[in-house]
Amino acid sequence: MEPRVSVIIPSYNCARYVGAAVESALAQTYRTIEVVVLDDGSTDDTRARLAEYGDRIVYAYQPNGGLAAARNAGIRAASGEWLVLLDADDTCPPHRVERQMRLAREHA
Repeated sequence: MEPRVSVIIPSYNCARYVGAAVESALAQTYRTIEVVVLDDGSTDDTRARLAEYGDRIVYAYQPNGGLAAARNAGIRAASGEWLVLLDADDTCPPHRVERQMRLAREHA
């Protein structure tokens, strides 16, 4: 069984970008993943945009505490054995996690 990888996406007022980040995480060829989005007190429509994903993502909210606090809260909300960090205004190629896990196995 493959280990679960949690993709952690901290977001603060990134409603116009966070959907692309989530989509790129959900499109990974490595299938044993969870996508955790930590809304760091956004005042835009981030929450509404993420609601569209339903149970395909783990959504958590906290009052604005900054990037490091948001990442740490996302990590606490994660259940994966491995973590991948992805900014809300970024995307990752579909083979990213698969390649990283292969490298981890090869160099363990």
